[in-house]
Amino acid sequence: MLAIFSYAGYDRNLRDIIYVSLDADDDRENHPLSPGIFVFRRPCLLASHLIEIMIKPEKTMSAQYTTRILIPSDQDTYRCAAQALQEGDVIAIPTETVYGLAGNAFDTAALDKIFAAKERPALNPLILHISSEQAKTVQDLADAEYINIEGIPEDIITALNRVINAFWPGPLTLVLPRHRRISDRLTGGLETVALRVPAHPVAQKLIGLTFPLAAPSANRSGRISPTSADAVYEELQGRIPFIIDGDACEVGLESSILAYLDGHLRLLRPGAISLKELRRESGIKIASAQKHPAEVRAPGMLQSHYAPDTPVKLFRNEAELQSLLVDRSEASIGVLMLGPATSHDLQEQLSQPRFTVEILSQSRDLTESARQLFATLRRLDHTPCELLLAQVPPQDQGLGQAIRDRLLKASAPRNLFST
Repeated sequence: MLAIFSYAGYDRNLRDIIYVSLDADDDRENHPLSPGIFVFRRPCLLASHLIEIMIKPEKTMSAQYTTRILIPSDQDTYRCAAQALQEGDVIAIPTETVYGLAGNAFDTAALDKIFAAKERPALNPLILHISSEQAKTVQDLADAEYINIEGIPEDIITALNRVINAFWPGPLTLVLPRHRRISDRLTGGLETVALRVPAHPVAQKLIGLTFPLAAPSANRSGRISPTSADAVYEELQGRIPFIIDGDACEVGLESSILAYLDGHLRLLRPGAISLKELRRESGIKIASAQKHPAEVRAPGMLQSHYAPDTPVKLFRNEAELQSLLVDRSEASIGVLMLGPATSHDLQEQLSQPRFTVEILSQSRDLTESARQLFATLRRLDHTPCELLLAQVPPQDQGLGQAIRDRLLKASAPRNLFST
């Protein structure tokens, strides 16, 4: 029995044709007709090869630079940063969400450097950051040759225009059908492109001085997103020439992602802009996508993400935390709480030296909790703790959905789909 499978990676000009035979004895061999054709004798080996193609990270970048932190008020900062970008380098810049690793979105070599510095899988698309002058309406995006609006219904375009007017510049990414000039390298081989207009003045000024920027979070792939210049330095020292220090990020979580898929608008990733706000401003029904863990339809959708090195377990309330603490053998445990413990017994227990407790907000304010989340996770990860216990908010509490999403991914198994 012979089956034929064709897989397209991020570059649609490079295709593997894979023949699967259940009758032969050998596991795998090069087909004599072409070095790009393989014969697989068992389905499990086919699956393994496909996962290897799709999931493996880019080659890593060894230390090449003496990384400098630049201050926006220094008159040479923008000149140095713009020159580096124009010469094809990548640099870290502040945005209102998290720090981004920025490079020329239309320079394949620069995009390659982003993937290498981050050790990012090729299938994981990048967000295209553009200026507000090019993004007043959906038609503006089409005129700039970022998207293709052919076939998008008029009611969807009207809803998107309302969303753009309400939330750009800001922490919202739109995923729309791409224009043919947008490269597969930028989109991870998808037929859509992710677009955002950042609100941070440093990011906007650099885009104005140079060109549209591809800018995923400025950390090694799968790890905790950076919300300060020092966190970027910890992640990417020696891999990039410059980090612009724009202070701590105002939002502290990656952007909400709203996509036009399968004829509908869907919220693919929760963020500071909630599903409720998007529905209200758009005037149209918006659904949350039901996705398979292996399906990547936008940035930040791999199953494991935002993860510290220390294993993470989640709890919803103080009763669940107390249950988790029963008979724990770890010598040192970190505890991340949304607010101070209210139970006297729990307060007494957590005062023991083996526990390191971090509270996101003394007033249980979700905006403050979101802003502090990644920095606090990073701080706990620097302690000798053998386990982190983190509290998740109820999903229906606005920003709570976004915080919950990040913590669920931080605690996910680190398997082949977790890069």
